[in-house]
Amino acid sequence: MSADREEFRPEAIGAGTPHSQQVDWWAVHQFVESVVAQANCGPLPMAGTLAWQELAAGDPRKLLACAAAGEHHVLRVEVAQEQLADASKAIAAAEDWAKVAARVRRRADATRNGQYIPRRKEAS
Repeated sequence: MSADREEFRPEAIGAGTPHSQQVDWWAVHQFVESVVAQANCGPLPMAGTLAWQELAAGDPRKLLACAAAGEHHVLRVEVAQEQLADASKAIAAAEDWAKVAARVRRRADATRNGQYIPRRKEAS
């Protein structure tokens, strides 16, 4: 873990929280790949499959398969974070939000003063 990714652990709050919740799948993939290569225990069954279930509880391949499967979760989180960031940028660019806020404030002020009557949509 690099210095810029250290976990913040306030002394009074137990485990603490990370500085950021942004994840990096590639870093996780490289780590899991190196651990699996270092274990040198051959191919891993996919976690949860019958082959995985038949492994003994102490077999390192059972735990390594779970770690490898955990990569999938990290990848999903990373993709979701990227999609949320893209959506946020699209929303920010979609309107002149200062004008929208001013319009909402004017409408709220007019409503409080009894000067605004909302239009009703005619049924067709």
